[in-house]
Amino acid sequence: MNDHIQFLFAPMEGITFAMFRSLHHELFPGAAEYYTPFIAPDSKGSFRTKYLKELTSDSGVRTIPQLLVNNPEAFNNTAFKFHELGFDEINLNIGCPSGTVFSKHKGAGMLQDLSGLDRTLSGIYEQAEQHGYRVSIKTRMGVHSTDEFSDILEIYNRYPVSSLIVHARCRDAFYEGKTDLSGFVSSMNRCQCPIVYNGNIFTESDLFELLSRAPKLSTVMLGRGAVTNPAVFRVFRGGSSLSPNELQVFHDRLTDAWLSSGLAPKFTVERMKVLWTYWQALFPKTTKELKAVWKARDLSMYRAAVSILFQSAANESWF
Repeated sequence: MNDHIQFLFAPMEGITFAMFRSLHHELFPGAAEYYTPFIAPDSKGSFRTKYLKELTSDSGVRTIPQLLVNNPEAFNNTAFKFHELGFDEINLNIGCPSGTVFSKHKGAGMLQDLSGLDRTLSGIYEQAEQHGYRVSIKTRMGVHSTDEFSDILEIYNRYPVSSLIVHARCRDAFYEGKTDLSGFVSSMNRCQCPIVYNGNIFTESDLFELLSRAPKLSTVMLGRGAVTNPAVFRVFRGGSSLSPNELQVFHDRLTDAWLSSGLAPKFTVERMKVLWTYWQALFPKTTKELKAVWKARDLSMYRAAVSILFQSAANESWF
């Protein structure tokens, strides 16, 4: 089922660190590529050294670094360093809807000034061609309306974009409401580079609706859907559903991995709670037990609460 579709794991701030990517790839293979949470270098292309460790620890995982910049110099200086590390593709974030990012004219904020976007892309692709690495783009379809995408796509079509990942919403919609499938399908016929769909794919029925509207589509990116259901790529290939036991193994190994890395127990608990903002949807009948997870103030309380939660859901049937 869906053997012709390639699946990508979207960048998820605060979640898809190298440790998460490696463990997910081991336990739930199926994503062809993983995109890093955005890396934000300064205007000269300097960035925190922790990002290098993040990028060089993905053994056996096809990883694409994503940059959040709004000027060619910062992108080019950083991309060149990543290319020297062996990365042949760099992704440019023109999609993040965050208010702080948007106000700095980064992410989806770059869509506020299409002339400036054009100049930025011109400087980026000129250097990319000279140095021999590819540049892909992850974008929204507009700022206030997806109707803006026609003009935006006209600019993207001027450059050798290796792939265009389209989150089928405008910036103002953030992650709310339905995506604009009609607008996306229409843009497929006018896009001059490989196009990737992103947005609101959680279940098989979501994927079926997308592919029924866009039968020529070959690549789909999942973010929230793949975090909520780590086995989603397997399910989309016709495999078995996610089980509570599988999720517990994933959870426990990820928790232990963070602790082994030297992350303090307090911060390990907080990092794992970020995942529970998605996983809580899997436990609709265990409200009391789930509340105990949220209230846990230290590692021992957290482990005990999580253990009880999984025991209560042992016989649940998921996705």
